[in-house]
Amino acid sequence: MATDKNSLLFERARALIPGGVNSPVRAFRAVGGTPRFVQRAQGAWFWDANGARCIDYIGSWGPMILGHGHPRVVEAVQRAVLEGFSFGAPTEREVELAEAIVQQLPSVEMVRLVSSGTEAAMSAIRLARGATGRSRIIKFEGCYHGHADALLVKAGSGLATFGHPTSAGVPPEVVQHTHVLEYNNATQLEEAFAEFGDELACVIIEPIAGNMNFVRASLPFMQRARELCTQHGALLVFDEVMTGFRVALGGAQSVYAKQLPGFAPDMTVLGKVIGGGMPLAAFGGPRALMEKLAPLGPVYQAGTLSGNPVATACGLATLHEISQPGFYEALGARTRTLVAGLESAAAEAGVPFAADCEGGMFGFFLLPALPQNYGQVMKSDSAKFGKLFHGLLDRGVYIAPALYEAGFVSAAHSDQDIADTVSAAREVFKSL
Repeated sequence: MATDKNSLLFERARALIPGGVNSPVRAFRAVGGTPRFVQRAQGAWFWDANGARCIDYIGSWGPMILGHGHPRVVEAVQRAVLEGFSFGAPTEREVELAEAIVQQLPSVEMVRLVSSGTEAAMSAIRLARGATGRSRIIKFEGCYHGHADALLVKAGSGLATFGHPTSAGVPPEVVQHTHVLEYNNATQLEEAFAEFGDELACVIIEPIAGNMNFVRASLPFMQRARELCTQHGALLVFDEVMTGFRVALGGAQSVYAKQLPGFAPDMTVLGKVIGGGMPLAAFGGPRALMEKLAPLGPVYQAGTLSGNPVATACGLATLHEISQPGFYEALGARTRTLVAGLESAAAEAGVPFAADCEGGMFGFFLLPALPQNYGQVMKSDSAKFGKLFHGLLDRGVYIAPALYEAGFVSAAHSDQDIADTVSAAREVFKSL
């Protein structure tokens, strides 16, 4: 190509924006090469700065469950824009969105709308600490809950030690109350509660982790987490920023409740799909817990753009569409078809490959079996993944430019899109 506009834009961006991107994973550092600068998107596709079309399996990292530019969502946003961008005062749509969320999640009686998943997770932990009067929290290695200081932590050298900051600028004393355990390790969880149970405010977990690719918590592990939290008076916080309204209408918690009767988290963190692509997130739980938030209670949380009228319009229109009968059955079937096709293509080429999916979310590993924790995920072949990524990209298929990120299928992906993706993968696997 005579002039690669993506390269030119990246060069301009690097002079003005750290790394040339406004979120690190977009920089292609894990796979090499030049990021694609998206000019426009429609349905299951986007077009980059060179006009090249790609089948999009990122979908803004999950929110675009209907695909890009769904006509009824666009119409709702256009109407909202004409009414005003932001007011700093309550609107009816905030109430309607809260009603829509509560209707689908039995564990949630009240919600507080915010603008990002990081903000929602950070606020949920503050509320857990304020409600219990305790300071310690447990998170799991490989789960990402946003970039709040206390959550940018890696595992310590032993159970009795605290986690260590994973980012410069986070003082050790800020994470001194954060314990990092191995995902799906019930023994570690039991030991942590035995030692610190009466000091733990909450356990926060991605029920299906999407930031170490796609790893789901096992039923016995999740059941034990619920039992221990109940026994010791700690709150079980589900981070469903990624899985909420993405893997099922009732989120991942509804998937677990089908197999663990009566199961429910104490608090839920939401984002992505509930905003339909706009900056919007939320956290919610039982009324008695949520009423501890200001202005009713002593736990302070506020946000100038919380419940933004344009974002709530986008979110409401999206939730209306995905609530239609048969939506998730069709979405899940489409995702399973993609995953089965990828498995078949890898098997034909003799490439180690393991995959899993739920609803419109999927993940795969260049491993002979599905990993159960971050340590196992790290054994995946990163060099081979880089070749797979670029091979697919060269053939017009865009997956996450990082080994440790899940993928997303939308209602706009057609049978032909899936078939074209599998065909491209078959060619690339043969070259690996």
